[in-house]
Amino acid sequence: MVIDSFVWICFLGFVLLMLALDLGVFHRKSHEVKIKEALVWSAVWISLALIFNYGIYVFLGKQKAIEFLTGYVIEKSLSIDNLFVFIMLFTYFKVEAKYQHKVLFWGILGALAMRAVFIFAGAALISKFHWIIYIFGILLVVTGIKMLFHKDEDIQPDKNPLVRLFKKFYPVSKESHGSKFFVKIDGKRFATPLFVVLLIVEFTDLIFAVDSIPAILAITDDTFIIFTSNVFAILGLRALYFALAGITKYFHYLKYGLSAILVFVGIKMTIVDFYKIPILYSLLAITGILLISVLLSIAFPKKNDLINN
Repeated sequence: MVIDSFVWICFLGFVLLMLALDLGVFHRKSHEVKIKEALVWSAVWISLALIFNYGIYVFLGKQKAIEFLTGYVIEKSLSIDNLFVFIMLFTYFKVEAKYQHKVLFWGILGALAMRAVFIFAGAALISKFHWIIYIFGILLVVTGIKMLFHKDEDIQPDKNPLVRLFKKFYPVSKESHGSKFFVKIDGKRFATPLFVVLLIVEFTDLIFAVDSIPAILAITDDTFIIFTSNVFAILGLRALYFALAGITKYFHYLKYGLSAILVFVGIKMTIVDFYKIPILYSLLAITGILLISVLLSIAFPKKNDLINN
């Protein structure tokens, strides 16, 4: 189904308006985002996504609405994995809580641009070269299995290829300078450690996009549905981070749930020409896996979590 260009313009205008309100009005001054504020913003973004989903149901039909909701749940659940990286990253660089929102804001703005490129390129490739869908499917299965056996490691920014490349062409100051990304020292311009954090946030999302975009391409080939579900999931990521930053460590089974989701979607992608799993069943399976992993984490907490409590 071809979406009128006017609808695209309206949606992009809405996104820009919300981003402008976010940074220019609600977070014009750097401050620590408390859990209450984060929960309110999380509720706002989830509500907006559901309202938009209802609009899709009214104007585009039930099938498209289920596709959007499934894509949104996939992107939202996979984006939770980003939170663990953000937590370790901010801890490593000792980024003050009041500056974390700014990093995530600009990081997510860059993520939206990168996701748009991935989405349109991926959809175009699949429409022209159908066999690529099998490669995407295998990639998701392999990634899901790797996630299952992957052990949490400390972040080592100096080994990040993007950071190493950046430092070859641009000097980085040794000390932080508040919320500034760039400063002048003795007449010479330096990037700050906060900008290095932003670079790693962008690089991290690029890596996650390699997993998440093929996952949603398994659900639908409608670029409007893929893009809008991605946007709503990403825009709500900052609020979700501040709401869950202190408790994500307790959901230790979540990694296995995300692994199962990637494997499930990968299999769905590879067998699409033999058997097409109904979208509604996919939605139920994905939400069920996510819910079970959270409930298991609560029912069977880690021993060290019990000791700390």
